[in-house]
Amino acid sequence: MGVPAFFRWLTRKYPAILVNCIEDNPSTDAQGVYHPLDETKPNPNGVEFDNLYLDMNGIIHPCTHPEDRPPPKNEDEMMILIFECIDRLFSIVRPRKLLYMAIDGVAPRAKMNQQRSRRFRASKESVDKAESMEKIMNDIRNNGGLLPEDKNSEEKSEHFDSNCITPGTPFMSKLAECLRYYIRHRMNTNPAWRSIKIILSDANVPGEGEHKIMDYIRRQRAQPNHDPNTHHVLCGADADLIMLGLATHEPYFTIIREEFKPNKPRPCEICGQIGHQTKECQGIPKEKFGKNDELAAVHAVETRYIFLRLSVLREYLYRDLEIHQHLSFQWDLERAIDDWVFMCFFVGNDFLPHLPSLEIRENAIDRLITIYKNNVPKFQGYLTENGIPVMERVGTILISIGRLEDEIFMKRHEFDEQQKQRDHNRSNNYQPPNKRYRSSTDPSGPVHLPVWAAAPQLEPQPIGQKPQSNINNPAQANAQLRQMQRTDLSSTDSSDNRSRKRTFDEVEQETTDRPSFNQQDSVQDEEQANDPKDTVRLWEEGWRERYYKNKFNVDKNNIDEFRVQVAQHYARGLCWVLQYYYQGVPAWDWYFPYHYAPFASDFLQLKDLSVFFDKKTKPFKPLEQLMSVFPSQSRKFLPSEWQPLMTQKESPIIDFYPLNFCIDLNGKHFEWQGVALLPFVDEKRLHRTLEHVYSTLTIEEQQRNKRDYDRLYIHSSDLCYDYMKELYVQGGNEITRKNPLDMPTMLSGGMAGSIWPDDDDKIKSVGEQIKAPLPNCEEIINNQVISVKYRDLLFDDDYIFKSKLLENVTLPELTIKPRDYDQMQPYRPNLGFAQRPQYQRDFAPAQRFIRHSMGSQQQQHYEPGGFIPPRQSGGYYNERQSNDNFRPRQPYDNYRPRQSYDNYRPRNPNDNYRPRHQNDGFRPRQPGGYYPPRHQNQYNSYRPN
Repeated sequence: MGVPAFFRWLTRKYPAILVNCIEDNPSTDAQGVYHPLDETKPNPNGVEFDNLYLDMNGIIHPCTHPEDRPPPKNEDEMMILIFECIDRLFSIVRPRKLLYMAIDGVAPRAKMNQQRSRRFRASKESVDKAESMEKIMNDIRNNGGLLPEDKNSEEKSEHFDSNCITPGTPFMSKLAECLRYYIRHRMNTNPAWRSIKIILSDANVPGEGEHKIMDYIRRQRAQPNHDPNTHHVLCGADADLIMLGLATHEPYFTIIREEFKPNKPRPCEICGQIGHQTKECQGIPKEKFGKNDELAAVHAVETRYIFLRLSVLREYLYRDLEIHQHLSFQWDLERAIDDWVFMCFFVGNDFLPHLPSLEIRENAIDRLITIYKNNVPKFQGYLTENGIPVMERVGTILISIGRLEDEIFMKRHEFDEQQKQRDHNRSNNYQPPNKRYRSSTDPSGPVHLPVWAAAPQLEPQPIGQKPQSNINNPAQANAQLRQMQRTDLSSTDSSDNRSRKRTFDEVEQETTDRPSFNQQDSVQDEEQANDPKDTVRLWEEGWRERYYKNKFNVDKNNIDEFRVQVAQHYARGLCWVLQYYYQGVPAWDWYFPYHYAPFASDFLQLKDLSVFFDKKTKPFKPLEQLMSVFPSQSRKFLPSEWQPLMTQKESPIIDFYPLNFCIDLNGKHFEWQGVALLPFVDEKRLHRTLEHVYSTLTIEEQQRNKRDYDRLYIHSSDLCYDYMKELYVQGGNEITRKNPLDMPTMLSGGMAGSIWPDDDDKIKSVGEQIKAPLPNCEEIINNQVISVKYRDLLFDDDYIFKSKLLENVTLPELTIKPRDYDQMQPYRPNLGFAQRPQYQRDFAPAQRFIRHSMGSQQQQHYEPGGFIPPRQSGGYYNERQSNDNFRPRQPYDNYRPRQSYDNYRPRNPNDNYRPRHQNDGFRPRQPGGYYPPRHQNQYNSYRPN
C-alpha cells in the first residue's frame, strides 16, 4: 500500500512484532559430499506453520531487476533466480499443509489508474536514462576507457523493460509455464513438498495477488471444517499486507519479508563496480584488480528475512485502543482493530490520493487514534461493521481533523524551512568526495577500497594455520583499515535506495534512479531546479481557495459546491477500499475521478451517502488492461495489430497515450514524489475501439487474453489423489467448470472448493516424462504429480463475511512485556519464535574470522561453543539460552539461580526483599517491580535484566 514510512513507524512504535528468521543451510562433509537440507525436520524457528502464501510480484521484481547486484543476462536466468528465492522461503517457513503462489492478475479499475501512472512515469524516465547512459558510455570510449562488453561480448545483458511484468505479456505467459514445471519438479524430488497441496494462481486469474490470497482465506474460514488455529504465513513487503492480515481476524498470522538495510551500496550500472556513481564511471580497469582479479566483481550480500507477528501487534493495539471510560456497549478488540485499519486508509492507500493534512511522519495515526478514542463513547458504537463504514461517524472524525488543519500546515511549513536551512548550511561546509576508489586508467595510482568492498580479501583461515603477514603485523593491518575507512567515508555511494516493486511500503516503484541525499551539492541543485514557487501556500490564509483553483481549475464562486462533491467521491472511495479489504472487490469498474484529494474539513454531508456498489461488474481482460496502463513505448508487448492504436494520429484512443505529460510536484522535492497528470481512460470508448481488432488475435494471443482459474497440484501419495484421478479416468465431459466436483474436506485436511479437469495443462498423466522449459534444468523422468482446476467456495453477492474470531479458537499466549517493564530496557528482537530454541549454534566460522583478524595463535584456548553470543530477549516470558546462567524471574517461581560460590538463600514468600551479601548495597524491591542495580562484587553474580 502506498503509505511511505508506515513500516518504519509501525516497527519503531511496536518493536516486539519483529523477530529474526532462523535458517538452516545445506552442509558438505569432510569428504566433500553435499547433503541437501531436510525440510521435513521441525522448523528451527520453534513453531510449525500450516500455510505459506507468496505474493509473487514481490519476488518477481527483485529477481528480474535487482538493485544490489548486476541484472540477469536474460529471461532464463531470471526464472532460475525466482526458483531459488521460492526455495529459500520454503526452507525458512516449511509449510505443512498448503503453498499458495499468487501472481498479480487484472486489477480493479481503481488500482489500474495507479498502475497507469507508474508505468508511464517509468517509461519516461527509462528513455531519459538510456540517453544519459549512452552519452556516458561514448565519453568513456572516447577517453580510452574500457566497457564490460568491450572486454567480453557475453557480458552485455539484454535490455529488460519491467513493464512486461503485467498480465497479458509473453513474459508472464512464460513465467506461468516455468512455475508449473518448477512445482512438479519440487513435488517429485523434495519429500517436504510431497506432503502439501500447492495452488498456483497465475496472471490470467483476475485480481491482485495479495487480494486473491485474502479471498481464499476469507472463504475457507467461512466453511465449518476450517481449523480456527491454522497458522498462516504471508510473504511480501507491502504495507497493506499488515492491514490485510489484521482484517482476516486470524490470531495466528505472520508476515515474512526482507530485512531492510538502509544505504546499501549499489553497483555502477555500466561497469558493475562499487564505489562511484554511474555518471562518474570511467570504465572497467585494464589491469587486474586484486591478485586474481577477484575484486572486479560485485559480491552481493545475501538478504536476510524477518518475521512480523500480527498476534503481537494485536496485543499492542489492545493496549492503545482500549477505552477506559464507561461505555454504553461492550468494548470489542476485533471491532476496534477494524476501525484502526480503516483510519490508516486516511493516511494513504493504493486507490486514493492521501489527504493533504495527514502525513505519517507527523504522527497522523496517533492523532487519529486520540480523536477516535474521544469520540467512540459519544458514538455509542464503532466506525465500521464487517467492512461497512458508518459514514456519519466517519464524518465526525474527519471534521475533527479538519479543525486542526491550519495548525498542521503551519507547523509543516516551519519544519520545511528549518530543514532547508540545515541543508543549506550543510552544503556550504560540504567537501567534494573522491571521485573513485581507484583509477581505471592509471595502473600506478593507489588502490583504495571501502570497508564493505574489502571483505572478499579475507579468505577463511584454517584452524592451526599461520595467518598471512599483514595479519601478523597489527600496525600494518590497522593502518590499512584506517585508510579504507577514510576512503569509505569520503566516497559515499550516491546510488538510489529507492524501493523496488512491492518493497518497503511504496509498492511497484519505478526501476529508474531517483536523486540521492548522499551528495548535498547535487541535492541543492536539483531542489532549486525542481521546486518552483508554491502557488497554493497552505500555511497562509486563503489556502483552500488557492488549492481548488490551482489543482482542480475551479472558479472561485463554485468552490464550496465543488469541494463537497469531491469529498463525497472520496468518501465513497473509502467505502470501496474498506469493502475491498474485508469482503472482496465491491465493483471492478469504480475509481476516484480526480488526481487530488479534498481536505478533511470538506467532509460535510456524509450521513446519507450510499456505501454500496454494483457487484455484477466484470474485470478487464489482460490485453485490455495492457491497453489501459501501457504507454506507447511499451507497445511491443501488445499484439502487432493493436500497436498502431497507440501511435497513429487517426486512432480513436490516441489521446490515452500522451508522449509528454506534466508531473506536479505538489509540494514535494523530486519528480518521483509528484502527481502524474495523465488523462483517465474512457472504458466504453476503449472497448468500442478494441472490438474491431479482436479478430486479429492469434491463438497464442487469445490464450494470453483469457480469464482463467487457479490450478491445484497434489502428489500421488496424497489422500485426495485417488479421488482426483477419477476426473481423468472417466474420460467424459460430465465434470466441467459449470458442473464441478466438491473437494472432499475429510481427505483434504479441511480445504474446501470445487475442482474439474485441467484441460489446458499439457501434463496430466502420472508416470510420464516432463521436459524442462529452461536450459540446464533437468527433466522429470517419472511424474507423480496431478493437477486440476480449482475454484474457491462460492457465496451469494449479498453474503457478508463476519469480522470476528472463530469459535473454538485458542488464542496465542501473550508476548509483550508490561508497560512499566518495557520502559526499563530497550526491546531486543528475539531469535525465532521459540522461547528457548532447541538447536546447537555453530560459532566455529566466527571464531576463525576473529582469530584471522587478530592474528592470534591461541586457538588451543578456544573450545567448541566457547564463544558466547549476545544475549537475546524475546519478551516478558522469554528465557535465556542454555549457555547463559541467568533467566528472568517467572511469576510462578520463588528462586533465582546463582553460581555455586554465590551466598544465596531462597526468597521467603512472606517478605518483600531478596537478601544479598552483607557488603552489597541493597535496597528493597519497589512496588512497581523495579530492582535497583546491585554493586558488583565477587560474591554476587547477578546481572540486571
